[in-house]
Amino acid sequence: MKRFFLLLLVVMMAWSAATQEIKSAPGEFPPPMRLTAQQDQENMMKQLGITVLRPGPSGNESDPNHANYDEALANPCPQLPELLLTKKGKKVTTPEIWWNERRPEIVEDFEREVYGRLPAGIPEVKWSVKISEREFVGWTPVIAKQLVGRVDNSGYPLISVDIKMVLVVPANVKGPVPVLMMFGRPSLPAPAQPSTEDLEKLNESFKAMMIAHNPEMKEIYDRYPAYTPITRTTGPNPFAPRGEGEPSPTEQLLAAGWGYATIDPNSIQADNGAGLTQGIIGLVNKGQPRKPDDWGALRAWAWGAARGLDYLETDPLVDAAKVGIEGVSRYGKAALVTLAFESRFALGLIGSSGKGGVTLHRRVFGEAVESLTGGEYYWMAGNYMKYGAEKASFGRKTGCDLPVDSHQLLALCAPRLAFISYGIPEKGDAKWLDQQGSWMATIGAGAAYKLLGAKDLGLSNNYMAEIMPPVNTGLLDGQLAWRQHDGGHTDAPNFRHFIPWASKMLKYEKTPAR
Repeated sequence: MKRFFLLLLVVMMAWSAATQEIKSAPGEFPPPMRLTAQQDQENMMKQLGITVLRPGPSGNESDPNHANYDEALANPCPQLPELLLTKKGKKVTTPEIWWNERRPEIVEDFEREVYGRLPAGIPEVKWSVKISEREFVGWTPVIAKQLVGRVDNSGYPLISVDIKMVLVVPANVKGPVPVLMMFGRPSLPAPAQPSTEDLEKLNESFKAMMIAHNPEMKEIYDRYPAYTPITRTTGPNPFAPRGEGEPSPTEQLLAAGWGYATIDPNSIQADNGAGLTQGIIGLVNKGQPRKPDDWGALRAWAWGAARGLDYLETDPLVDAAKVGIEGVSRYGKAALVTLAFESRFALGLIGSSGKGGVTLHRRVFGEAVESLTGGEYYWMAGNYMKYGAEKASFGRKTGCDLPVDSHQLLALCAPRLAFISYGIPEKGDAKWLDQQGSWMATIGAGAAYKLLGAKDLGLSNNYMAEIMPPVNTGLLDGQLAWRQHDGGHTDAPNFRHFIPWASKMLKYEKTPAR
């Protein structure tokens, strides 16, 4: 019996040690928390002391809680935060005061209250070229590269982040060339096809393999000696007439001697609240929920775009001093955030960005602050939720309580090039986006452009008085530009205006390769 209990004791001790080892192994790398978006939002509300958030308005005008579209009610606090006045009441009269005093104040407020801070110790990204080949886009020969930016996850191996990007540059232009980086789903152009000589070798190998696998195939091949199973698809004929319609934006860029890069935001950070303990935000936080001033998805996407620019700076085909950033809708918001915070980008095409982009936060027209503190809270810093709070330990706050607004975010881009693009509600660029609120912000931001020796829209900076120009009327004479096209929720119709404007401002001329 003693032996039995002694043996049992040894087994229990061994089991206890093994269990402890199992528990301690994940202790070094605790598994990431799995939260629904609702659970994550509730966690942030608890951190902030918020008990009730106001619901966002409905986009359906027949609903009882529909968004406001009455311009008479759209400006509850028409006076915007001062752009050229420091917090100590000092007027900003020189570029030195702007760069050394006022701009850092604005950056601090946006990082703390709106988009979140970049955390210390973000891991490095190592880029690799998976595929590089010569292809065609339309009638333009190109060099296309499929790229992967692997984020170092040695500090927390349970989360992997691989940034996906494709770079396409014209092969018929003397480089290096400007590049427009676009938020979207990257894909290589139609694959390049083997030469006639290579096709012959492929067919010979294929024929031999088929006969080796099934000797009866030899009889068939003997009956059709000229047959080749692998044939070359007919490529584009540069002398064939073009079809109706305008070339795609990418074709227009390449024809003008520009390259383009497409970077996948979702490979950087998921576009939902449940993903905040994954992606780059989750990797840095080791799978744990955010703190109130941690970055949201918009700032994370902007960080990823900056890492894509890191690669472009190493590519000899790219003129890294002439790289732009583009996006539409939520990616238009991300493009503006990128341009504002990452000074290496020379220009931006900001398409239909709405609230959280160019549109004024304190405007009550269509998309509201409550829309962003509700379903899209994860785009923003946790602290932004305070401005949709109905009941909280700090009381009630609205967009009027924000210390900054989007005219100041756009001003952070000065004196670099910024092209603000919208369509029209009749074609699907909904009133929800508040084109008027973006116009007001663009007018207000112009004061910073003027201060820094650049041109704005060529109007006064009285955002309550200047009237939005008619559709299809571009204000394209300065580093800050505006054009509302007559299309829908896209910036594609503005590319034929954006490209010559950007080329002129960057002093770039296409030079054919010899």
